[in-house]
Amino acid sequence: MFKGSYVALVTPMDDQGEIDYTSLEKLVAFHIDNGTHGIVSVGTTGESATLPFDEHIQVVKKTVEFAQGAIPIIAGSGANSTAEAIFLSEQLSGTGVAGFLSVVPYYNKPQQKGMIAHFNAIADATDLPVMLYNVPGRTVADMLPETVAELAKHQNIIGLKDATGDIARLKQTQSLVSSDFLFFSGDDPTSCDFLCEGGQGVISVTANIVPKQMAQLCEAALAGNFEQAKQINDGISSLHTALFIESNPVIPKWALFKMAMINSAQLRLPLVSPELASQNEIEQIMRETGVL
Repeated sequence: MFKGSYVALVTPMDDQGEIDYTSLEKLVAFHIDNGTHGIVSVGTTGESATLPFDEHIQVVKKTVEFAQGAIPIIAGSGANSTAEAIFLSEQLSGTGVAGFLSVVPYYNKPQQKGMIAHFNAIADATDLPVMLYNVPGRTVADMLPETVAELAKHQNIIGLKDATGDIARLKQTQSLVSSDFLFFSGDDPTSCDFLCEGGQGVISVTANIVPKQMAQLCEAALAGNFEQAKQINDGISSLHTALFIESNPVIPKWALFKMAMINSAQLRLPLVSPELASQNEIEQIMRETGVL
């Protein structure tokens, strides 16, 4: 089904904070041309928390339109309200998306039983595949391997984006689910190890900046060429770290602006432009890695 390098795509905005669809079209073409295997549209890197429903849905629709079927588009449809997550999934089901990425509810701190009820309700509301997303560094609540195993019994829940960075957690969860359940890394610094230990892909922030390298890394690892994958990873490992020196997607948007891939590095409040020291640091690393 899904495999390889999926970019957690930023949502470009103009200097007034409105969605910049010209830049969005340019980004989609950039990823198709550089071998990205798929796009996650309006996930957390796409600033889903600050896009109202109408914008959220429109950005996904335009991303699907711009891709013209060349690569699959997974729509972010998570929310800390189960009803809102179901609403988004229902509204996006007819847009041409290939599936959904649904994050563990944030702030609420649901119990494990609450997570099971939440995700089963979302999966019941759609015929499209749903990928779970566990990112306790942002949501505080941590979806445990046993919870993933219970949710994997639902025919529409097909995989997990794991952003814990814990390879032991990957191995533990793999042992509890069927062999066709998908595991995607959501932690760029450990993504190469994740793939080498049996993951099927990544949903990557770094891929915003170096899509070709992330695609090649995934292809090498999935082909069993682990040394080649590690060599590619070594060449971009400094980017994995630098892109998170401030809250995501502050630095990725700044980097794309410096690459002239988007017209503005504008973010939605409460996120603001990076500090000058951060700008200097990411520019230096982009030059060292050949991006600039």
